[in-house]
Amino acid sequence: MDKIAVLIPCYNEEKTIRKVVEDAKRALPEAVVYVYDNNSTDDTARIARQAGAVVRREYQQGKGNVIRRMFQQIDAACYIMVDGDDTYPMESAPEMAELVLRHNADMVVGDRLSSTYFEENKRPFHNLGNSMVRASINRLFGSDIRDIMTGFRAFSYRFAKTFPVLSKGFEIETEMTIHAVYNNLQVENVVIAYRDRPEGSQSKLNTYSDGLKVLRMIFRMFRQYRPFAFFGILALLLMLMAVGFFIPIGIEYLETGLVPKFPTLIVCGFAALAAIQSLFAGLILHNLGMKDRRDFEFRLQIVEAACRRPDERPSEEKL
Repeated sequence: MDKIAVLIPCYNEEKTIRKVVEDAKRALPEAVVYVYDNNSTDDTARIARQAGAVVRREYQQGKGNVIRRMFQQIDAACYIMVDGDDTYPMESAPEMAELVLRHNADMVVGDRLSSTYFEENKRPFHNLGNSMVRASINRLFGSDIRDIMTGFRAFSYRFAKTFPVLSKGFEIETEMTIHAVYNNLQVENVVIAYRDRPEGSQSKLNTYSDGLKVLRMIFRMFRQYRPFAFFGILALLLMLMAVGFFIPIGIEYLETGLVPKFPTLIVCGFAALAAIQSLFAGLILHNLGMKDRRDFEFRLQIVEAACRRPDERPSEEKL
């Protein structure tokens, strides 16, 4: 089991990967640096190996797929995840590792948005998107995460071994954040410097398509993790619609004793029934979610016990 493992997911980063690996080894001399090459068509893997990294391949395309493979294959007391594009200076890595190893943090978030991100990043829609995602996550889940989309994070062993990776692409950072907040894991924020990509290095993140994927992920995870709130809001909207359409019918009935708009009355009835169904669906899913949280706490205890018995975990040669 490694004490610290530096995880670098890569796709066509030959211009920057040597510097990222060397910076990681300099900042964390005791760490093992792993580069997972995600079907690069350039010399990323060869350069990373020459720089002293352990190079492995993930053939399913997408950052989420790479992170899943990393967490499955590598055992470490602390994981440092950083992008291979040299936008995150590694000087903050020792502080982040210290929070995991000495202060029981399960996830440490490298906060770009509180430092140089908005000055360095030249893509205004990325700036707007990061701010919107941060505000929506913190509002919906009652958290105080200062940078949702950052690719510079540290994780504990128990986070890595209990995090169910469902995302395939760049939505993975959002999924990690919501998972940690929902399950009451210890999350710390560390302000880090940020620098834009060097000349000639191309971003793999598409502002619009990947931005829509992140928004869909937030919507889906809000429905999944906060079902009572989600279906409660839906029930309220349906009931307001039913009452709004029923009021003029009710007034006319009181004045004339007639109901001339039977189709509207029927729609009101169905809307009210749908509201009641939605409310009870939220209650049922909320109770199922509470059971999932109890099961998750039990899994945490199992992983914590395994972490104290390294001789009982499978060695990397068996993977």
